Amino acid sequence: MSFNRRSFLKVSAALGGGYLLTQATGCSAASKMSGKDKPFGLQLYTLRDDMAKDPKGTLKKVADFGYKQIESFEGANSMFFGMGNKGFKQYMDDLGMTIVTSHCNINKDFEKKAAEASEIGMKYLICPSNGDQKTVEGYKKAAALFNEKGAICKKAGLRFAYHNHEYEFKKVDDAFPLELMIQNTDKDLVDYEMDIYWVVTAGEDPVEWMKKYPSRFKLYHVKDRKKDIPNTTRAAFTTLGDGKIDFFAIAKLAEKHGNPYYFVEQDQSDTSALDAVQKNARYLKEVLLPKL
Repeated sequence: MSFNRRSFLKVSAALGGGYLLTQATGCSAASKMSGKDKPFGLQLYTLRDDMAKDPKGTLKKVADFGYKQIESFEGANSMFFGMGNKGFKQYMDDLGMTIVTSHCNINKDFEKKAAEASEIGMKYLICPSNGDQKTVEGYKKAAALFNEKGAICKKAGLRFAYHNHEYEFKKVDDAFPLELMIQNTDKDLVDYEMDIYWVVTAGEDPVEWMKKYPSRFKLYHVKDRKKDIPNTTRAAFTTLGDGKIDFFAIAKLAEKHGNPYYFVEQDQSDTSALDAVQKNARYLKEVLLPKL
């Protein structure tokens, strides 16, 4: 996610303290699926304005586009957009979709959020950003916080993960912040959601990070970056297949490492957000997934 979400998180903190497949049918079943049969997901932040106006109507369109999984975010009406956790799940069931996970403010009512997520069978709660901590010690403290939240999730029967931006790849005292967090979090408590766009924007190679930490990345944000735009330009979002990122190489390796969750996300688009969401679904169904 982008700077817009970061601003939202800062406000939330002040008040209370950003491709695709899945494991919906279980690891063994998912491993037998051909690529073209694999469900794919959407991070609802992509449709944040539409969700604020008409959550049920927007979700119906998402289902019609072919998405089967949802990653929510904590908007004005919580992770469940005014429907409550059970009401949201029931609506997902009616549409043939599943809410797998949500980004949320981890510094406010986290145990309650974990209980509500667990009650409807969600798999993850995710920290969307923790800010640039500036120092090695700051990132180690962040890792300790994630271990605490991971323990709460484990007790509730789900998992905790952290979602990166680009600043976790700017070295602090010759160490990558993301690496500091990975090395100082318990793998039994904390997973990581790789936002592919931000890894590339930071000038890093997603495949190399996946090879270095094959067991830590369990979820992926899939969004493309415009060609011929310098990495110093943060906002260069485009629809899948129109940019420069080699998603097939990433998905192929992710499949080798297990059955990860992938969620389409597009922070901004040159058309309407719904048009971008539909086009991204078409790319997955007709281009990328059939190759796997």
